[in-house]
Amino acid sequence: MDIHTKYHKKVTVQEYGSKAPSITGVEFMKSPFHKDDGGNFTEIFRLTEGRVEGLVDSFEVRQLSMSVVVPGTIKAYHLHYEQDDLWFVSPYDRLLVNLHDVRQDSPTFDTHMRLVLGAGSAVQVRIPKGVAHGVSNPYHRDMTLFYATSQQFNAKDPDEQRLPWDVFGSEVWELTRG
Repeated sequence: MDIHTKYHKKVTVQEYGSKAPSITGVEFMKSPFHKDDGGNFTEIFRLTEGRVEGLVDSFEVRQLSMSVVVPGTIKAYHLHYEQDDLWFVSPYDRLLVNLHDVRQDSPTFDTHMRLVLGAGSAVQVRIPKGVAHGVSNPYHRDMTLFYATSQQFNAKDPDEQRLPWDVFGSEVWELTRG
């Protein structure tokens, strides 16, 4: 089919299956998702003596938390000096996540990852200390983030350093259009 020359330079092809950037220490682990005609069951974290099974490096759970993210919210960016996070979003929810490696001596320093958690998939993502991370809900209903941390939260001395929400560009929080 011939496309009018007015649109030749505007035509693009969406990439499918291209390799996304990766950050050293960020791990993804698929959770078992069991379903039958009566519903479903998802294993979020499987623990042995307080340690999460299936991760490359040991991750001792010190706290389990839940965060409800209302529509239009961007919770970003923060990072930890001492704590690793393990995030999970239900397959029935969907949250946009951005990670950026700000560790000075990391082989993946300044690498950015943008991903969607939930959205029909039961996957956990481990976020190592020193990787800036944030989450947004650009959708139209409340969504829930469940997470385990390797340190307990201390409101009087939080291991939670902040960066501006748009330090890596405001466009990373926008839905892909087209």
